[in-house]
Amino acid sequence: MKSGKVVLGILAGAGIGALVGMLYAPEKGSTTRKNIGTKKDDFADSLKGKLNDFVDSYAKKYEKAYSGAESLITEGKTKLNEMKKDINEELA
Repeated sequence: MKSGKVVLGILAGAGIGALVGMLYAPEKGSTTRKNIGTKKDDFADSLKGKLNDFVDSYAKKYEKAYSGAESLITEGKTKLNEMKKDINEELA
């Protein structure tokens, strides 16, 4: 979870740095506004991609953990049934 926050922080810092750089650039205001709009769209697309990768990564980890838990439950039930069978045989 910390690595996700670090990535988002870096992306936000890069975006803010680009914006500040454009505001102090020696270009016409209309050109600067156009550049800000373009950079904003690029940054939003990049952020969406990173967020999707982050969510996919955790979804895969969840699926793996869930699958492992299911197999442990199945294995536990099998062993429990074997123990019940052994106990019944001993008592009979």
